[in-house]
Amino acid sequence: MTGTFYVVGVGPGDPELLTLKASRILKNCSCFVVPKGRANGSSTALWIVEQSLSIADKDIVEIHFPMQKVRMGETPAPEVSAAWQKAVDAIITRLENGQDVAFPTLGDPAIYSTGFYTCQTLQERAPQSKTVIVPGVSSISACAAAANVPLCQGDDMLAVVPATFNNDKLRQVFSTFQTVVLMKLHRVMPRITALLQELDLGNKAVLIEKTAQNEERIIHDCLSRQDKLHYFSTMIVRTK
Repeated sequence: MTGTFYVVGVGPGDPELLTLKASRILKNCSCFVVPKGRANGSSTALWIVEQSLSIADKDIVEIHFPMQKVRMGETPAPEVSAAWQKAVDAIITRLENGQDVAFPTLGDPAIYSTGFYTCQTLQERAPQSKTVIVPGVSSISACAAAANVPLCQGDDMLAVVPATFNNDKLRQVFSTFQTVVLMKLHRVMPRITALLQELDLGNKAVLIEKTAQNEERIIHDCLSRQDKLHYFSTMIVRTK
């Protein structure tokens, strides 16, 4: 197995946030295994790459990864595990043929990324394979920049958590950390709004939708938000 598998962070959406290293590696890889959230949809990560380099000569393998919760220490849903295995099937075949394979993933691979689950599955099935993780600009950093707020200063403590945590756990987080970044917000916004009102944090929160993309929106009056949120929605709460 002479090929190398690269998990490449391509940033949150703005093609100009694709790093020089990511661009170089993507240009050199002959195959892309790309994730998409809907079976009949397209890959946002691949779209970002296409804005910066030609993919006409690339072997493109699109894999539908169901958008379901993965809980550490618990067996994932069968369809989720099947998607990881399908991706690894394609990767191993190409690595054995000497091809370098890239898995472009949104933001940074180390933060709630499908790419790392795929990487771990590959390492379980082919421990002799070589994997390289290429960091990218995270949506968290992009959101803070867009909203013009710091994530942490001085002796601040920062927490990045799914908004799907239950309220008791979130209350504990808000009481401990000076900055809380809530991800996976789009389906639970009414509950989060009520919790912010309860904790008197409504005026300390900023909501960012589709950061680093053309339709980016920054909303400071989060509690009045009534319409449905986009999947790419993040909230930063500075509790101080």
